[in-house]
Amino acid sequence: MDLGLSGKRALVLASSRGLGAGIAKALADEGAHVLMCGRSTDKLKANADAINADGKGKADFVEADISDAGFVEQIAHAVHDKLGGIDILVNNTGGPTPGTAEDMDAEKLYNFFQSMVVRVITLTNTLLPLMKTQGYGRILTVASSGVFEPIPNLALSNTLRGALVGWNKTLSSEIASYGVTSNMILPGRIHTDRIDELDGANAKRSGKSLDEIRTASIKSIPAGRLGKVEEFAAVAAFLCSEPAAYVTGTMVRVDGGASKSN
Repeated sequence: MDLGLSGKRALVLASSRGLGAGIAKALADEGAHVLMCGRSTDKLKANADAINADGKGKADFVEADISDAGFVEQIAHAVHDKLGGIDILVNNTGGPTPGTAEDMDAEKLYNFFQSMVVRVITLTNTLLPLMKTQGYGRILTVASSGVFEPIPNLALSNTLRGALVGWNKTLSSEIASYGVTSNMILPGRIHTDRIDELDGANAKRSGKSLDEIRTASIKSIPAGRLGKVEEFAAVAAFLCSEPAAYVTGTMVRVDGGASKSN
């Protein structure tokens, strides 16, 4: 299937590693020009160099921290300077610290709300007029399967990512007539550094070994294994594609069947 992504201009947030890096590569493999951003210049440069050496698509990068107040303005300028416009926006943010609902004090809640919700929405609103004017756009927001089934000890993530669900659905209905789609993609346990970090935190909290935590986790997944970044990124690339023009306002789970709800 031709995804129609050749020459498309894509911004992928938090793409120095993990799911963001995987999505950037998947889009570039289809011929897109991707702009990656994150806090690690070394990792971003390595990712961009690998994409450019492959020759299928093109990659640029900008070092930027979504927790900074000037993030949206910085990224908007980079989109103009490096891409000359935008066709695809992939909203992706790092996950917040683990903890229970009672651990959420006002300062922590406010700070992560700014980086995980406010700046995602503000950046989308900043870039959306470009998509509406050209009559084409794809907005994809990476969240978590925790918005369907809250994940124990990830109360902040469950709460803040859940806020994006109502936003995405509302936005999608407002912009569909302009040829712009807005969807969410929800990873289950995809094997990334983040999963290793969370499993390590759970092992420490429970007094169990990392192997015990990982084995129990895999037993809860019908597919019987952790997902691969490439598998997740392939679904993301489709949702950003030309053939996905009639898919909007949806949440797509990539979790190996782990979610028990429909």
